[in-house]
Amino acid sequence: MTLSCPNCAQPVADTDRFCEGCGTALRSAGGAAVPTGTTFGGAGAAAAPAPVPTADTAFGGAGAAAQAPGPTAGTAAPTGTASGAAGSATPVSSVGVGALGAIPPRPVSPPPGVADPRSGTPAPTPPPAAAPATPAAPAPLPAAQATSGSTGDFVLAAPTGVLVSEPEPQPGTDDEDHAPTEPNPVITPGAGPHCVGCKAQRIDADGYCEACGRAQPRPRDHQERALAGVTGVSDRGHRHHRNEDAFAVAATSRPSGASGAPGAPGAPAVVAVVCDGVSSATRPDEASQAAADTASEYLLESLESGADPGAAMHDAIMAAAKRVEDLAAEGPQEPSRNSPACTIVSAVAVGDEVTVGWVGDSRGYWFPDDRSGARRLTVDDSWAARMVEAGLMGEAEAYADPRAHAITGWLGADAIEVEPHTLRFTPPAPGVVLICTDGLWNYWESAADLAAVVPADARTRPLEAARELVRLACERGGHDNITVAVLPCLPPPPAPPAEHPATAASSVPSYTPTELSLPVVGAGEKRES
Repeated sequence: MTLSCPNCAQPVADTDRFCEGCGTALRSAGGAAVPTGTTFGGAGAAAAPAPVPTADTAFGGAGAAAQAPGPTAGTAAPTGTASGAAGSATPVSSVGVGALGAIPPRPVSPPPGVADPRSGTPAPTPPPAAAPATPAAPAPLPAAQATSGSTGDFVLAAPTGVLVSEPEPQPGTDDEDHAPTEPNPVITPGAGPHCVGCKAQRIDADGYCEACGRAQPRPRDHQERALAGVTGVSDRGHRHHRNEDAFAVAATSRPSGASGAPGAPGAPAVVAVVCDGVSSATRPDEASQAAADTASEYLLESLESGADPGAAMHDAIMAAAKRVEDLAAEGPQEPSRNSPACTIVSAVAVGDEVTVGWVGDSRGYWFPDDRSGARRLTVDDSWAARMVEAGLMGEAEAYADPRAHAITGWLGADAIEVEPHTLRFTPPAPGVVLICTDGLWNYWESAADLAAVVPADARTRPLEAARELVRLACERGGHDNITVAVLPCLPPPPAPPAEHPATAASSVPSYTPTELSLPVVGAGEKRES
């Protein structure tokens, strides 16, 4: 007799406990395999396919069902049971005997007449008449096509609805999906810039550290330049993502034939230019840098040629305005912004006279050593200044208005008309001329307030004074870019006795023909006088 699974008709051996095809329990308490298509009970009772067993219905395992009593006359037997002589299969159902849902006790040993699968003893052979004809057994799968999870006896099916997650990667294995921790970098002298955060020497072309991803400071974020007689410091501040201020400082000397102009022939001349890019304009950082470079270069050429400082200042600002205007056609224009624009303030010290020129709201101040006569030298091209000039508002009220810093004059293609302002000033006592952007004076509106924070030794230590003012502005919030230039000034020396002209000539400080701190002309280049 050939036995088959009552559920899927897969041929089975008489020693199999489960169907290899569908996993149905093949043995009942009687010890016989279940023939295919067998019915019992009342007349015409149809055989129903046996359900897939659960862990509690498998015979011989934990939670196997106990032998259930036979059904009453005329009642269909539980699905998946067979009727007949002794040794026939007993019900294999997920519903136990007794009250509905009760779990039958676990058998201590197999029922009589059923071989223990662990002993290796074959089970008794069922009567031949009980086995109907069965279809031919399907060919077994080749070893290469065996279903994953096969144990050699039957296939283990994954429970329905159970999500299987991947195991956690173990440290130190190839399963880790993140980059390994960067080792402590070793800084090699002369191997290039290193990250300000992790100190790794892996800075890419865009200015970011390839090790930690931190943006590195740009060259313009903080700048310091110092020459004999003039110094400048600029800082990005805390709120802006870039420094849109620019400055230039330079030193030269007047030609020997410059008669009728301030300063004796061969007297030193120093130049400082400070520009503030308009943030609402396109490429304000380019505008401020172009204006500072152009104005400084023009002033140097004019002073070395013997031109009057006042006329040179006016023409230098106009040249800077033309250069910024040309920027509009040299790069992309943002639709929602104005053309490149900036403000400018410049100071030239020749001999005992200072010439200041400006357009916009960048300012110039005079601070004597004793701070008693501190005053502002410039008048803003702004809404607030016009309200004060027209007598419509007091200075405190005007500068407290939200419209106070709306400028009415600037350099750029959108400027209606550029009108440079110039002022000549002779310092009455030792002190400093200070020019700056609104990133500094916004925190100290009046000249007296700003004079209170200017270091007392600003004239003798101008670079340290400029650094301190920038630091104080950053400490107050650094809401804008901050740029400061300081020019120490001395009153004219007393005239030497007429009989000693050599002594007078020797009192003039010695300067190289030109000292520059500009990208357009390299440091140390000489200019023809």
